[in-house]
Order: sequence, then C-alpha cells, then structure tokens
Amino acid sequence: MASTSTSSLVSSKTIISLFLSSPRTVKSSFLSFAPASPSSKPLRTRSSNATKIDEVTNNSLDEDMNQIRRLQNGSDVRGVALEGEKGRTVTLTPAAVEAIAESFGEWVAATESNVNGVIRVSLGRDPRVSGGKLSTAVFAGLARAGCLAFDMGLATTPACFMSTLLSPFEYDASIMMTASHLPYTRNGLKFFTKRGGLTSPEVEKICDLAARKYANRQTKVSTLIRTRPEQVDFMSAYSKHLREIIKERINHPEHYDTPLKGFQAIVNAGNGSGGFFTWDVLDKLGADTFGSLYLNPDGMFPNHIPNPEDKTAMSRTRAAVLENSADLGVVFDTDVDRSGVVDNRGNPINGDKLIALMSAIVLKEHPGSTIVTDARTSMGLTRFITERGGRHCLYRVGYRNVIDKGVELNKDGIETHLMMETSGHGAVKENHFLDDGAYMVVKIIIEMVRMRLAGSKEGIGSLIEDLEEPLESAELRMNILSEPRDAKAKGIEAIETFRQYIEEGKLEGWELDSCGECWVSEGCLVDSNDHPSAIDAHMYRAKVMDKKSGEEYGWVHMRQSIHNPNIALNMQSVLPGGCLSMTSLFRDRFLEASGIARFLDISDIDDYIGSQS
Repeated sequence: MASTSTSSLVSSKTIISLFLSSPRTVKSSFLSFAPASPSSKPLRTRSSNATKIDEVTNNSLDEDMNQIRRLQNGSDVRGVALEGEKGRTVTLTPAAVEAIAESFGEWVAATESNVNGVIRVSLGRDPRVSGGKLSTAVFAGLARAGCLAFDMGLATTPACFMSTLLSPFEYDASIMMTASHLPYTRNGLKFFTKRGGLTSPEVEKICDLAARKYANRQTKVSTLIRTRPEQVDFMSAYSKHLREIIKERINHPEHYDTPLKGFQAIVNAGNGSGGFFTWDVLDKLGADTFGSLYLNPDGMFPNHIPNPEDKTAMSRTRAAVLENSADLGVVFDTDVDRSGVVDNRGNPINGDKLIALMSAIVLKEHPGSTIVTDARTSMGLTRFITERGGRHCLYRVGYRNVIDKGVELNKDGIETHLMMETSGHGAVKENHFLDDGAYMVVKIIIEMVRMRLAGSKEGIGSLIEDLEEPLESAELRMNILSEPRDAKAKGIEAIETFRQYIEEGKLEGWELDSCGECWVSEGCLVDSNDHPSAIDAHMYRAKVMDKKSGEEYGWVHMRQSIHNPNIALNMQSVLPGGCLSMTSLFRDRFLEASGIARFLDISDIDDYIGSQS
C-alpha cells in the first residue's frame, strides 16, 4: 500500500476512538466525516486516498467485531477451533478466547457481590484436543481481568456450576470449555455464576465487550500468565456429592454405603468426560459396571458421537445391556449435561420417552407439578403427564428457554419441578435448576432401587409402558440462501409469514397451537405473563386438524436455528401418511404460494415428499 499521509492516520485514530466509545454508532459517526453535499468545499481537503484508508480501517474493525459476535450461540460461545471441516475456517482462536474470558471476568466483577475482594474463577474442560491451547488463553484473559483462576482439568459442565456452590471451593464463577456433541474440530465456552448459567442477553453483553477488546488490539493474544492457575481436584468432591445423594435417598436397610450392590449398569461415556460416573460413583456404591463402553477420554471421539440422540451410541449401549443382562444402560454426551438410558430389556429411552420417565418419577414425589418441555413433544406425552395428575407447559425450543420458563413459573407460584427438552437436557428444581445429565441418571437409579426394594421385578422401563408414541415423525431442514449477515432477517421473514398464512386461514385446518393453560400463547412464542422473556429464535407450532372429524391428527413446528443459517421443520402425526400430507401442503400452499421458497433450499422437503409418495 502507498505511504499514508498524516491526515489519514489522524482520521483512522479518530474513527477507532469513536468505535470504542460507541460501537453501535460507528457507521453514522464515520459518515459524518464525508462531504455533506457537493458544495461543502472545506471537507474536500481530504484526499480520496485518505477516505479509502479510513473505509478499510472501519471495515476491518467491523469484521473483527463481528468475528467475535458470531461466536455467540444462544447462552454459550461456540466456534471452529481446529482445521479439518470442509468449508469451515478456524473462528475460535486463542485471541478470541482470551478477549471473551477477560470480558467475562470483568462482567463478573461488575455484577456479582464478592466479600473476598478478588474474583475467583474455575475452568473445566472436556477432552477435546484444542482444550489445552485454549485453556491457556482463558487463563491469560482472566489474569488480564484481575481474577484468580483455578484449573479443574477434565470436568463436566454441571460440575463447573457446582464448583461455585460446594464447600470449600465456592468459586465466584466458572467456565466450562466444551462444544457438547459437536465434532472434534469445534470447541466453546459455557459460563456460570452462583446464580446459575448465564442467559443469552448476558452472553451477548460479554461478547460485545470482547468484540471491542479484540478489534482494537494490535497484539491479538498474550499467553503470558503472571500467576499460574492453581490445580484443583473438584471432580472427586462432585462425585462424592452424587454418591451421598444416592445413599441418603435409597437408605438401604441392609447395606447403606453400597446400595447398588446386586445391580449391573453399563455406562457409555463416548470417550467424553463421563467416565468418572463409572469408577467414582457407581463402582464405589457397589454396582457391577463390567461391559461399560468408551470410558477413556479421547478428544478425537473415535468410536461414535458422544450424544444420547445418536443411533450408534444407543445401539451399542443396547447391545452391551443385553449381552451382560444388565439392569440399566447409560449414555452421556461429551460434557455430561445430557443423558439417555436403556432399560433392562434393551429399550432405548431418550427424547419423549426420557421426559415421560422423568415425569413419572417427579410426579410420584410432587403430585400436581407442572412439567415444562419444548414444543416438539408429542400429544401422547401431554396425555401421559396429565393422566398422572401433572400439567404440561409447552414452550420454546432451546434448553435455556425451557429451564428459564420453569424458574419463572416457580416465581409466579406455579409449582414446577421438572423442565426437559427432547434433546436430553433436563433440570429439576431440587438441583438448582441445573441441566445435569448425571443427576438425571441419579434420579433414575434411585427409583430403580426403590422399585426393587418394594418387591417389583420390573425394570425402569415399566414406568412408561403406557406412553403413546406418534405413528409418524420427521425433521427436515431448509438452508437460507443469502449472505450470512442477512440470514437471521430472512429466517424471521419466513417464520412470520408462516404465522400470517395460518392466521389468515390460507392453510385450511391449520391453527396456531398453545399450551392451553394461557401461560404461553401464539404457538409457544409469546409469553402472556407480565414479564415476557426475550426471543432468541423465532418459532411457531401449528396443530393440524382432520377435515372430516375435526380432530387434531398432527402438528408442524417451524423454527429458526440458533446455531446455523437454516430453518428446522419438525412434525408428528397419529395417522398413516399424515406427515407426507402436511409436508406437501407446507410446500405447495405455503413455501411456493408465498414466494418464501425463493430464498430457501427446499431440497430436503422435496426429497422427503419423493421418498414417501
């Protein structure tokens, strides 16, 4: 580039100063330097070269800012940490992680009360191969913020939160480094204080602050750590916490300290962080864990995706349960905030079945409780809950949305003890509203032993034998065909047009659905109470009625993805061919008729119709 004039350098610094003071108004501030009109001669003294340099500087700052902001993933931060995915570049760099960790430390110092004067923050991580390098960046960022850091090493997401509560640790805040079940190339950060996990708006504030730091640093990362973080063995304390809960609640009349003696349980940790549950919880309580799978941490996840929704994970666990005649199989995701189980007959229990099982257990303990789920659950699950005296509140997709709704209902005086999403995220009131896959399994194990002590010869699966499953179900995806910066607006346009078409009666027999108790209206999107929650992704659920009988035979749920520039379409039907009929109507009378199809890739819709016809 040609040498830069002094006036150009001053102009660039001025823009940076404006950018720091008010990042949201930098564009209009920059434009104020340009000629106001062709007759504004005094402002014409600036060279076109200077203007171009200023524009490049401004665009570069904008891109640096957006690079950090795009890492926000709802209430988490996620990105590509390693090369290896076709078409994806590394976005979660040490520089970005350091800026985010520093901003989190500053945010904690400004918002959380602290009697010690120094903010103490713990860091745990799953076994991903990028974890070591990014951990150094986290510690560097926390040091910049003046925080004391504590290294938990290999840990789980729920354990990180519990490190803020359990004595003698009781840290002011915690960070978990994980990307859940995503490929080994990804990584991310989850944030906790003593109040629980951070909300999406809180993470947005932290990312905004980090974006400004990152964009205006000449040296993008400093791995110099003045004070080495103290290494702590928190997982042993957390495991003991879980063991004590099991012992106390079973209160075995013959062997209190080994209440799982005589039971065999298979754990599939998927080479993630969940192996501890085998040797530090089940084994020490007397259980036989022979036949357990993939307990050793391996950040390349060589056997299968650590995910209770993964078919391979479930099928291998099922095979191990049947081969060993085990009483229970357990599948954890990478960071153990989700789980699924397999009963003694080899039946996989995840999705609606897992929600039903947990509902049956919770409603025994808390009759009449409300159960909050996301809006993709079946009509059969609603009947299952209500037949047991519970109340079913359908809410927005997204585990934080579901959990936060449960917290809100309890504040409103509506007793709500269980909040679960179909992905396996689940929280109970008694456990600080924390989505803890290990704690869910603890609840199931306690019930399993209680059943045996009461003389039952049935397995845990007997509690959900009367759950009616949908005859058909499908999940389809539509990629948004636009520039990445326009994808969110296009997604909102498509979903709001869907709502409009239903309200105007253009889709005959389709009605916007709600949970029926008036806590949530307009298709599980808009709260009808006095303190509505912010919308992180637009979505609507429509119930579809049979023309002849007038009865509901299925539903369609359309939602904007938080993670990727696409729209998800979920549906269920109790009639043969119902999903095909709903998909055809959705394509022909909505997508094509409205013109929305022009900016959506509907090949998944077309392929499904073709395969079912």
